[in-house]
Amino acid sequence: MIKVENVSFKYRDSNLILDNLSFNVYEGEILAIVGKNGSGKSTIGKLMSGIKQVKKGKIFIDDFDISKKENSDEIRNKIGIVFQNPENQIIFNNIKDELSFALKNLNEEEINIRIEQSLKQVEMSDFKNENLYNLSLGQKQRIMIAEILTKNPKYIILDEPTTMIDSLGKEKIYEIIKHLKSQGYTVICITNLADEILLADRILILDSGKIVAELKKDELIEKIDILKKYEIKVPTILEILGELKQKGIYFNIDEYKVTNLVSIISNLINQK
Repeated sequence: MIKVENVSFKYRDSNLILDNLSFNVYEGEILAIVGKNGSGKSTIGKLMSGIKQVKKGKIFIDDFDISKKENSDEIRNKIGIVFQNPENQIIFNNIKDELSFALKNLNEEEINIRIEQSLKQVEMSDFKNENLYNLSLGQKQRIMIAEILTKNPKYIILDEPTTMIDSLGKEKIYEIIKHLKSQGYTVICITNLADEILLADRILILDSGKIVAELKKDELIEKIDILKKYEIKVPTILEILGELKQKGIYFNIDEYKVTNLVSIISNLINQK
């Protein structure tokens, strides 16, 4: 479990970005952290991953205090972060070189095994020897996720991972996120995209550096107004289900997709 306790943070010459923030991330869940620009959501991702230093408050990764230097190696092995622009993270042209960069302490056989496994998880096995710069943005992002997976982390932070990617690339990333959850990974998705909110088991809404709401997935239809209040784009399927519920029509959908709703309605019509 990740514990964020009373964390406040500001950049030099800026106002307070995070204001006494506290929350937990539970093992095996997909947690979405959402909020409009400037709410502090990306900053908390950088603090949890160790990119930025916690100066006020505490963050614990499985009871390891992230601020203590003696825990740095343990923290790096437990958590990884992927940012919205994969091109800003690429170091090497060759995919195999990129994925092996963080594995220098392992022997060649173990490195190859981890590379093969991580590429398989993101459906990029056929690209192992390709030049990274020849890939689409969506494919590059999948390679960046694979690079994190080579380190066998327990927690994965995705900071607006599909913002720059086309619709087909987005769907691929969404499937990868769901697959990672099924494999037991804990995923923290920092986002403002409606479809990514629907991947989450739990949603934290940040506003001005504070958590102003915590929602479970099965509460979303009931609490659409909270999303709107804090300028979070409401997923189309929730808008539809909300309108239907107001008219006394309720559908129980395992996965919030318009196609699933259409399929249920079609089956009902055919039964008549």
